[in-house]
Amino acid sequence: MAALMTNDQSCFFALALGVSFLKCLLINAYHSSDFEVHRNWLALTHSLPVPQWYYEATSEWTLDYPPLFAWFEYGLSHIAWFFDKEMLVVQNLNYASPATILFQRLSVIVADVVFFYAVKECCKCLREDKGKDLLGKPSFILTVLLLWNFGLLIVDHIHFQYNGFLFGVLLLSIARHFQNRHFEGALLFSVLFNLKHIYLYIAPAYGIYLLRCFCFTQSNADGSLQWRSFSVVRLVTLGTIVLSTFAVSFGPFIALGQLPQVLSRLFPFKRGLCHAYWAPNIWALYNIADKALSILGVKFKLLDINKLPKASMTGGLVQEFQHSVLPSVSPLATLVCTLLSILPALFRIWHRPNGARGFLCCLVICALGSFMFGWHVHEKAILMAILPLSLLAVESREEARIFLILSITGHYSLFPLLFTTQELPIKIFLMLLFTIFSLTSLKTLFRKGGALLNPLEATYLLGLIPLELICEFVYPLTVWQKTFPFLPLMLTSVYCALGVTYAFIRLYISLLTCSDSTKKIKTQ
Repeated sequence: MAALMTNDQSCFFALALGVSFLKCLLINAYHSSDFEVHRNWLALTHSLPVPQWYYEATSEWTLDYPPLFAWFEYGLSHIAWFFDKEMLVVQNLNYASPATILFQRLSVIVADVVFFYAVKECCKCLREDKGKDLLGKPSFILTVLLLWNFGLLIVDHIHFQYNGFLFGVLLLSIARHFQNRHFEGALLFSVLFNLKHIYLYIAPAYGIYLLRCFCFTQSNADGSLQWRSFSVVRLVTLGTIVLSTFAVSFGPFIALGQLPQVLSRLFPFKRGLCHAYWAPNIWALYNIADKALSILGVKFKLLDINKLPKASMTGGLVQEFQHSVLPSVSPLATLVCTLLSILPALFRIWHRPNGARGFLCCLVICALGSFMFGWHVHEKAILMAILPLSLLAVESREEARIFLILSITGHYSLFPLLFTTQELPIKIFLMLLFTIFSLTSLKTLFRKGGALLNPLEATYLLGLIPLELICEFVYPLTVWQKTFPFLPLMLTSVYCALGVTYAFIRLYISLLTCSDSTKKIKTQ
């Protein structure tokens, strides 16, 4: 047993060191405007007093993350000072000296230690089948699916963000709930929410799960709720943990009377329904339907082209716009749609919790529901569903199938983030590497049931190959490139939206039809 543990640990550390080495090789790769965003946040938190943090507007990239992340940047800034003091000057816009690039890249790589630890803890929650070879071990497969996740690699270590650190906190929180360490799990999620407010989307899964499975200590024989088992002490303790975290994070700004200003930065609803590049969700399909109807309306003289609003949905601008034929969508409408999309999942885990596994499945549905119906969704938000789904993929054949569809489609939808020529072979190679491993390892793990994907699903995924060839190599050579430069992005978004929507529906069916006895992830 000791030798087995040693082998597993050696394998884990080898994978962690290998991916860290790869990240170091990407230090001088292309970086997006998010690089300047975080440099500016380093500068303003280091150079300005706290009351000015959420008012500073020298750069267009103003501070729009919660206060705990601002303090995270403040801590990093004191290390950045030893690399290059000039990066900490607010007025030095778009400053990117070699030392600045090195520091910011290394800060992301080092912060990923949190992610490594979380992955290791998640692997402890899996039940291993003895005697299996490496590709047949769920823990090994999960380690690779998480540590070498294609989307996380390109978003953090080429495009540039700190998602690995944040997802580390999320996965560690999930692991703690599987280990029945619910207070720690709640604390970690509360900290996470105060680091990046996008995780508000999955807060309902946490709230319902902790109330149903932790505050109510017993269930009836049929699985229904036993109301008399409610623990006021547990509820008060959870509330104290959450409120204390928010007090530490937002307290200073509440004391300064700046809460409205902070909230206006965190929730900028004046941005448009869709990002410059449409995230592959329901609104991408809605937008293309509106465009198709407007074209048909003009062709059959049902609409006056002069009265139609000018197209702004694919011009690369982040702004409000009006649809031409279909009703325009308001932030309130997206909120209602998002809530309606997750209510059945919340209802399910309230009435038939299915333990931590049901919670995790509900969490993924909340993440996907918000991605599908949310306001101004970034394409990168798909990782909030793909990474937690990895845990389910190694213990259930149906979830493995859904994971393959969602991860391949969702990861390909990130391709437009890297549009430079030198990064083209990198993203294609890393995508193929991750996809081939996912397919072969999960097929090996669930070899007894036949093919994981049916012919239609496999054909759809193979369709990404001609789509990439057209968008990357053929279309730039056509005369339409100058007239309709947005068309490849639109095709990518709409095609991927079909796959993401299908995965969302399949996951819902899996949650609503699964048996309470289907448990391979262990709770301690």
